[in-house]
Amino acid sequence: MKLQLALDRMTIAEAIELTKQVEDSIDWVEVGTSLIKEFGMSSVKELKQAFPNKVIVADMKTIDNARYEFEMTFEAGADIATVMGVSPFVTIDACIEVAKRYNKLVMFDLLNTSKEQVCELLKYNEAIFCAHVSKDEQEESGAQNLGTKHGELLSDPTLKLAAAGGITLDSLESLRKTLNPSVVIVGSAITKAKNPSEAAVKFKQAIGQGE
Repeated sequence: MKLQLALDRMTIAEAIELTKQVEDSIDWVEVGTSLIKEFGMSSVKELKQAFPNKVIVADMKTIDNARYEFEMTFEAGADIATVMGVSPFVTIDACIEVAKRYNKLVMFDLLNTSKEQVCELLKYNEAIFCAHVSKDEQEESGAQNLGTKHGELLSDPTLKLAAAGGITLDSLESLRKTLNPSVVIVGSAITKAKNPSEAAVKFKQAIGQGE
């Protein structure tokens, strides 16, 4: 199980400094959507330059104009880019094609997808499937549970699964039982901790204990 650090709502310099504090405990570094929207591809470039040996995930949340956005993202140094699972399949196909050309990976954000849409997406078995509770759901309605909305559809052990959205140390065990993702995406529980380094170590230890 990989630990992905989600960096959002901060400056590029703050993101780099925070990542340095937790570098030894995390596996993947996510350049969050808010960073990309505020600072553009510079955020992706600078994080990759600062951490060349880390997998850099650009949380683009692409839903249209896929070829342009994915080429731009991979040129900037990202190893993985995200596309919304609700996108038209012509968009999904373009993302997959560009990723293959650059020898990179695609992550599907399954936010608000129907079971029918997920079933259609399963044919793209080279992609990473991310179960996601949105920031608005967490902040506006208090939702914390990733649940098992698509659990039965994502139970194929050959699928690469990620999980994101309000994950804490306390919720990690239930998440392991319901989805057992290969990538756990953690943001605020590390980035807003009093001691981010200590928080990241605890997550890494908790993940390791369950393997």
